[in-house]
Amino acid sequence: MRIVYHEASRTFHLYNGSISYIMAVLKNGHLGQLYCGKRIRDREDFSHLLELSGRPMGSYVYDDERLFSLDFIKQEMPVYGTTDYHQPALEILQGNGSRISDFQFISYSIGPGKPKLSGLPATYTESDAEAQTLTVTVRDAVTGVEAELLYTIFEDRSAITRSMRLTNRGTEAVHVTRAMSLCLDLPDSEYEWVQLSGAWARERHVKVRRLEEGVTAIGSMRGHSSHEHNPFMALKRPNADERQGEVLGFSFVYSGNFLIQAETDCHRMTRVLVGIHPDCFEWKLEPDESFQTPEAVLVYSDQGLNGMSQTFHSLYGRRLARGYWRDRPRPILINNWEATYFNFTEDRLVSIAKKAKECGVELFVLDDGWFGERRNDRAGLGDWEANRKLLPGGITGLAERITKLGLRFGLWFEPEMVNRASDLYRSHPDWILHTPGRHASQGRYQYVLDFSRPEVVEHIYKQMEKLLREAKVSYIKWDMNRSITECFSAALPADRQGEVFHRYILGVYALYERLTGEFPSVLFESCASGGGRFDPGMLYYAPQGWTSDDSDAVERMKIQYGTSFVYPLSSMGSHVSVVPNHQVFRTTPLHTRANVAYFGTFGYELDLNGLEADELFKVKEQIAFMKRYRRLLQFGTFYRLKSPFEGNETVWMVISRDKRTAIVGWYRVLNTVNGAYTRVRLEGLKPEYCYKNVLSGTTHYGDELMNIGLITTDATAGETKQGDKPCTDFESRLYVLEAVR
Repeated sequence: MRIVYHEASRTFHLYNGSISYIMAVLKNGHLGQLYCGKRIRDREDFSHLLELSGRPMGSYVYDDERLFSLDFIKQEMPVYGTTDYHQPALEILQGNGSRISDFQFISYSIGPGKPKLSGLPATYTESDAEAQTLTVTVRDAVTGVEAELLYTIFEDRSAITRSMRLTNRGTEAVHVTRAMSLCLDLPDSEYEWVQLSGAWARERHVKVRRLEEGVTAIGSMRGHSSHEHNPFMALKRPNADERQGEVLGFSFVYSGNFLIQAETDCHRMTRVLVGIHPDCFEWKLEPDESFQTPEAVLVYSDQGLNGMSQTFHSLYGRRLARGYWRDRPRPILINNWEATYFNFTEDRLVSIAKKAKECGVELFVLDDGWFGERRNDRAGLGDWEANRKLLPGGITGLAERITKLGLRFGLWFEPEMVNRASDLYRSHPDWILHTPGRHASQGRYQYVLDFSRPEVVEHIYKQMEKLLREAKVSYIKWDMNRSITECFSAALPADRQGEVFHRYILGVYALYERLTGEFPSVLFESCASGGGRFDPGMLYYAPQGWTSDDSDAVERMKIQYGTSFVYPLSSMGSHVSVVPNHQVFRTTPLHTRANVAYFGTFGYELDLNGLEADELFKVKEQIAFMKRYRRLLQFGTFYRLKSPFEGNETVWMVISRDKRTAIVGWYRVLNTVNGAYTRVRLEGLKPEYCYKNVLSGTTHYGDELMNIGLITTDATAGETKQGDKPCTDFESRLYVLEAVR
């Protein structure tokens, strides 16, 4: 790993064993992009990679030269209007109304490790040897605004992070109206765009399309990263698939409004921008004030989409997630929500916990409905004190009863919201986000608290801190159940209202940081009506998230498959729920529900007291299996083998780091009759290892399983006969492979 600066050619080269990133100071002082891709040999001068040509209708920087137009030069921090007509990475509104700027190279520094980003989540290092960071400072002479471009390259991961810090060194205030964290200009457009999109209960479905001339974009204007579009995008070559080919992955470590776009011009150059969505964003910078953008992560893979994903899994699982639970297997939990909803008593909760303990569950979670006037979703949010009619001993008493059973105790909060029927709203109606003189919209009968105000965050903190200190709480499910409307803060002046969306997220981060710092052994799980804020920013504070409110096994195949493009299995909340399923009313076999949920944190969303004896026996077997293999399932190397978006079968696998144990998950949605023989080629095995198939007892060498494949044929291939093992819709199997020599 090295970052070098070649003085004579004014060229920067960031590289490690797998990636190279090359840029140069152009003759006008701007920073130009020369190459991003597979590692190449360093040399003193890469200036031949800068291509210049005169074009009709071009505008040119120098009066006597028709070659140097920023419209046709790949750049690192482009601005609009000074011969570049593409969408810019940075825009600053000045006192005279101008938005024109000219940022020229001033200096650079190269340092070991990686600096923290103040108030923001970001990847990190545990030693200076893990990474190097380049800081390039550019300055606009007219406004005095300086931009520090931060690039970090990791020693053993094919990843580069990028962010920008703006500081007003001038004498007058300016307004930042666009500040993208990453800009990458690519020399061609021969890519397929891959995104993760959907809606509530069908989040992160994989969508693929070719880049065309124009703008391809995803984003959110909801105040959170959203169910609709995840803050991730990949560009893959048309011949790339899960196993092979070149891929560039872009991910944004942020939980608020975002924009990720690729603008392909009519000369087939492609500009990728990643950052805070510029619509409804404006940040006032007084003299000597600074603004730090969130971090964007760029991953390069020449081993297909699985290679890209494995880099994200390693980076996000070990150097974004933090704390006590980062590397620890997650406790198997049971959540009471789908078992009781709001209709529970303390004794009923304890009865559910007792049965769960008998089955081997380790953590009982009390979901919504335990506080204030909360007997339905119209009241109580904001009043985080136990309802003593339901819980005579309060949370402290219930937690004591649960822990005496030998279980850990967890609790649900929705700290960012308030109901009109609450003491908090009655005392502070001005604490919600609302626009003066206009109707305040509700979602799920609730308002959004103004977390851009420190006093609001402090009030919620005191309530949560008191409960966590008094009761034996070891897990927090942090929910967020509506998007922001009427985004206006009564605490900010008119010229700072464009800051509210971002300040809100900073407030959320500040509360998370404070609570996780004071209660480091508590496991936090993020949730936002399921997957509405499943993003890298949340992962920094909560090492796992509720992947989706949809717990149906068939739907979860797609949701978890798409989620795995970026996020490690240890981050995916995945549970077995009751049937018929409460979201899609489908009935799936108990073993299939578990076989999907194993590939995540694992738990149950039902009342085990309602199961038959044979089902309880199977549940105990499932929990024993998960306990035996959960370190592998949550922290092994994951491969996607067959996509649920492309056929009737889904297959994925996880393998241990020493490659001695692998578990293959095979799933078929609809049954077939007189069907084909089937097999699937595995990945990541040691060719010379001999693996025993625990399911069948057969043995196979790794090269056979990877090149010929694992046979998955069952009784559906041919005529089903009396006595055959029955095959049904929604069938699944796990193949456990153990190296025997």
